[in-house]
Amino acid sequence: MYLAHFGLHELPFGITPDTQYVCSTRAHQEAMNTLLLTLQSGEGFVKITGEVGVGKTLLCRRFLHTLGSSFIGAYVPNPQMDAKALLNLVAEELEVGEGQGEAAHVIRRINQRLLQLAGEDRSVVLCIDEAQTMPMLTLESLRLLSNLETEKRKLIHIVLFGQPELDEMLAQPRVRQLRQRIAFSYRMPNLARDELDSYLAHRLDVAGHRGEPLFTPRARQALHQGSGGAPRLVNILAHKALLAAFGQGRYRVTTKHVRQAVADTDGASAISWWLPA
Repeated sequence: MYLAHFGLHELPFGITPDTQYVCSTRAHQEAMNTLLLTLQSGEGFVKITGEVGVGKTLLCRRFLHTLGSSFIGAYVPNPQMDAKALLNLVAEELEVGEGQGEAAHVIRRINQRLLQLAGEDRSVVLCIDEAQTMPMLTLESLRLLSNLETEKRKLIHIVLFGQPELDEMLAQPRVRQLRQRIAFSYRMPNLARDELDSYLAHRLDVAGHRGEPLFTPRARQALHQGSGGAPRLVNILAHKALLAAFGQGRYRVTTKHVRQAVADTDGASAISWWLPA
């Protein structure tokens, strides 16, 4: 593609979450602080929400990578399953021994494993991504896991990552007991205009770019307008704009190239007519 043309060694704007490309924006840092505060305070539940493409999965992976040796991370990327299947998956993640398959027996074995880890001064952090896809009964079953505790501490910390629909699910009366156990929560916003410049520069730097910025100031303004600051959409538009510039033999991306990218992308917003190339 355009790698050699722009002096890159890999594509800078992939949409697959890659912790190597994490840019410490305000949203990511505040969300990370919320997660770390939850662990330090010993609370059982925390909730991180945000619109599609805001970087929740990337944050989740970054968070799991930062856990020290006193924590064991368990990750559920797709919780769209019944309660029994979720409990069995958690048991598998914690390397719990096999036994009877009924939910009560699975929870008992999980509790034994958690007590064993507590005896080693270790706690479990269970991260559930795309939590808004959980069936309601499965969501309610998480309360059973949150009951696992000693007189002094929680044996498991549960982190819910989800789209705003998760808030709607938790607002229902039937899950009010679970909702009341969520001590901390954070709603991740999109990139602010002043953050987009550093976001682009960081990703291009990681991908090997050196020298003058590849995107003109007006192109960056257009990119923010077209994406609304949603990181995933920023990546898609930036990649297509680079392709457009490469196709014309240009070495800098202009507003014209961003407009072409926006026209080719569903969900992108129109760019102001007065913004020149």
